[in-house]
Order: sequence, then structure tokens, then C-alpha cells
Amino acid sequence: MTELKTEGGGMVFIADDVLATIAGVAALEAEGVTGLAGNFSSAVGSRAMRKHIAKGISVSMAGKKVNLALSITAKMGAKLHEVSAEVQQRVKTAIETMTGLDVAEVNIRVGAVAAEVSQA
Repeated sequence: MTELKTEGGGMVFIADDVLATIAGVAALEAEGVTGLAGNFSSAVGSRAMRKHIAKGISVSMAGKKVNLALSITAKMGAKLHEVSAEVQQRVKTAIETMTGLDVAEVNIRVGAVAAEVSQA
């Protein structure tokens, strides 16, 4: 649970699962990402997908900075270094914009590549 002090003098607590969900949604929006933690995501907006999107994403705090680690599945043929850089930027921007927290690290593990399946 991440604790933030507000300007009004109160405290705000953000669950790690919330940070992981934000990171997961941002990662899935990157070109070349087909899924997270080995789960393919053909329906990003589906209720079942949202429920499990945080699975495989680790969140930790180092002082007042957030560290994240994500495992992604990339599209076959994608330039993995470019996909990873885009995921890092999207996740960092999403977390910082939505929470006001600083992101120190976004570590990416490309756990698999997936070929596109043509539907006949």
C-alpha cells in the first residue's frame, strides 16, 4: 500500500494492485504487446481481463519512488527493444499522471513472442 500526503493534510492510500492495474493497461496499449505474464489479451476491455491484468506485475517502493517489473508477450517480428522502451514510457507516464508518484524503474521481461493467427 502506497501512502501519499495530500495538500489538505489528509492521507491517501493507493493499493499496489491499483498501481499494477494502471501499469498493465498502459503496457497493453503499446504497439507490439499481445499480452502480460503469458496471458494473451484479445479483449483488453473485458471484465475477466481487467480482473487479472495485475497478475505478473510486481510493484515495490524505494523511498518515495515506485519500481515496477512487468513480463510481456510481444508480437512476432516486433523490435523487442523498441517495444520494451515504449512500454516503459507508457507505464511511467500513466503511473505518474494518475497518482502523482515518481517512477524510478520500469523493468521489462519479454517472456514470450506470439505469432499472429490468421482466421479463415
